[in-house]
Amino acid sequence: MSNETEIQAAVFRRLIEHLDSRKDAQNIDLMNLAGFCRNCLSKWYVTAAQDQGEEVSYDDARELVYGMPYPEWKEKYQLEASAEQKEAFEKNKPA
Repeated sequence: MSNETEIQAAVFRRLIEHLDSRKDAQNIDLMNLAGFCRNCLSKWYVTAAQDQGEEVSYDDARELVYGMPYPEWKEKYQLEASAEQKEAFEKNKPA
């Protein structure tokens, strides 16, 4: 497939758009259901950039993924995790 990179980039952009439209999907919910969250995507972005010889800070990657500085997103959209969410996270968190 000659345009695989462009297709993958488009899929990534679509995933970011989808997560932006679902601010109700809390990171802990994503972690509990899928084993990754917005912060994981940010870390993967930093690692991928490093693999390509580029330096991208974690804060810059999070701003890309969250669509705004993380502290702002956290203040506006992050809810306190329930006891059930925290329990599920502890039970299923990656080693």
